[in-house]
Amino acid sequence: MRVYIFIAAIAGAVTWFLTPVIRQVAFRIGAVGEVRERDVHTVPTPRIGGVAMLIGIVVAFIVASRTPWVSGLFVETQQLWVVLLGAVLICLLGVVDDLWDLDWMLKMSGQLLISLLVSWGGIQIVSLPLGNLYSVSTSWSIAISAFLLVASINAVNFVDGLDGLAAGIVAIGGVAFAIYSYMLARSTASFASVAIIIDVVIVGVCIGFLLHNWHPASIFMGDSGSMLLGYMVTCASIVMTGRLDPSAHHVNVYLPVFIPILLPILVLFLPVLDMILAIVRRVSKGLSPMHPDRMHLHHRMLRIGHSVRGAVAILWCWAALISFSSVLLLFFRMRYVFAGFIVAAIVLTVLTLLPYYRKRYAEIRGVQSSVQSDVQAVNGEATASQLDTDTKVRSINKDWVEK
Repeated sequence: MRVYIFIAAIAGAVTWFLTPVIRQVAFRIGAVGEVRERDVHTVPTPRIGGVAMLIGIVVAFIVASRTPWVSGLFVETQQLWVVLLGAVLICLLGVVDDLWDLDWMLKMSGQLLISLLVSWGGIQIVSLPLGNLYSVSTSWSIAISAFLLVASINAVNFVDGLDGLAAGIVAIGGVAFAIYSYMLARSTASFASVAIIIDVVIVGVCIGFLLHNWHPASIFMGDSGSMLLGYMVTCASIVMTGRLDPSAHHVNVYLPVFIPILLPILVLFLPVLDMILAIVRRVSKGLSPMHPDRMHLHHRMLRIGHSVRGAVAILWCWAALISFSSVLLLFFRMRYVFAGFIVAAIVLTVLTLLPYYRKRYAEIRGVQSSVQSDVQAVNGEATASQLDTDTKVRSINKDWVEK
């Protein structure tokens, strides 16, 4: 465990230290995001923070490859080096997009090519949960793995709209993955696991970057960072499938907590949900699936009255609830986990909608106050008119009596 914490600390420290450097580089090369209509930020901000995250990943991998107890993983299998190669390529693609705003079809084509390359290099789904775990052919394995990678890359990219949101959600998912991977690694004498190394590196770079990306952010991760995080967290989940033996007699005990296809969706539930809603919304209007708008989940959170930090905190809590519920099944019975999930979901729902109802209540109170003011004004005018009439009547009576 201490080795994994050390690797995560290396990744976080390098990312934290280099992020200000990358920020200055971004200003020099013009990688600064201008304020667009759909953006939440109000000042131009550098947006290639993903480069610092990539360097943190590279350094952490190199250190891990020289660290006793886990260094053998870099020799026994080429998976970690393949993951690192794909990370470099996907980050470079993101940097190009951050600089020149690539057409969405060109960007997705690049994502697909990189995903196919990584899948062909050995990052593959090895089994499917079809009543039991069944091995799949190499061609299907590559296709499914590439699809998961592209979907997750774009899901994290879609949700990266508020300071700290994407990094926090992926860090939470990385912790959940690491716990699950560690539980599976107990079956080996060394507890060494490729998936755990990827997970702890993800958590490290996310925390290191969050220290600069918390609202108000001094730098954005950009597509270079969001695509990198989506890629890394999915690689970790795909690698985990290789630790389950489809021929095992008691493999069904893993199915409640480990479904190779759904696990990335559980951990990245909010980004995936946001992506699906955005695609359906845009296609139904006859627009491109990548056409930007201000209808993402984080935009809705701001619209109902949350502050930026409040919206991010609530969405983090939802991500943690969904991610850790599956992990808790390893330690508690399903009915207890389900009951806790329901209670926590109710509390989060109340916290999510509370600003909206506060705002509606304030509006209703404002309308009532306005109506009361109008009534009082009308009553005042009527009283003044009555007094004026009485005065005139008394004056007429007085004149009549005198006459």
